Amino acid sequence: MRGLSLVTEKATSSRRPDPEKWLTMFFGSQSRARIVLLFCANPDREFYQREVMYETGLSLQPVQRELANLTDLGILTTKKTQARVYYQLSSSPVFRAFRQLVELAG
Repeated sequence: MRGLSLVTEKATSSRRPDPEKWLTMFFGSQSRARIVLLFCANPDREFYQREVMYETGLSLQPVQRELANLTDLGILTTKKTQARVYYQLSSSPVFRAFRQLVELAG
């Protein structure tokens, strides 16, 4: 039972985890964590790929990969114009709850 008490001690610790570190552990990807944090911090804003690159400090390939993954998961929605594809956090109730979870981590 010692292992259980260690888990309980960690869970009740007053230290707040770094949101990016927590999301990296949750998703298994630092790139995905940075992108999710960006969209959760700006839930009503649309971003195109280059903006996501600049805001997160990531290169193009990881941004493209993670935007595709997050879109496939339904976390992000897309809107296409003639010149660009814009991404925005999904407004479904499931992802509003997800956003609240991310806010709790931070």
